[in-house]
Amino acid sequence: MGTSLDSNGRVEIFLPSSLGYEKVARNAAAAVAEEMGFSEDRIEDLKTAVAEACMNAIEHGNREDRATSVTVLLTAGPNQLEVNVTDEGLNPIPDQFPDPGRPGGDNRGWGMFFIQQLTDKVEISRLPAGGNQVRMVIYLQPEGDTQADAPKGQGE
Repeated sequence: MGTSLDSNGRVEIFLPSSLGYEKVARNAAAAVAEEMGFSEDRIEDLKTAVAEACMNAIEHGNREDRATSVTVLLTAGPNQLEVNVTDEGLNPIPDQFPDPGRPGGDNRGWGMFFIQQLTDKVEISRLPAGGNQVRMVIYLQPEGDTQADAPKGQGE
């Protein structure tokens, strides 16, 4: 699959609201990030975050209604990749997300937890025209990452 950026450094994808299609967005994000020079570790983080955001949009935002779609917009900047995942908002984003790993064996809450841990910036919003949006930014180099260029210590 070839993925190329338009003249504004963007790729836009429209996904049907059916679980499984998150893989298309995940692979496109990985292709763009690879083209931008992201490390393998950063690409893996990005793939997980994009897949989680898309699955949330499909399952919760659009209630798996195949008549609705999820829009994924990838925008490449000089040192970062921005990913916006937007659903049609049949179900509004809750004011508070469930805590991951809470007692009772419920697996809810892990998706947003992973998204927040694996990306550098996350903004979640309800759009004025309806719909929910998760905006994620991942930097080419993590903020405050001086390890990448630091020499290895003695004896390692």
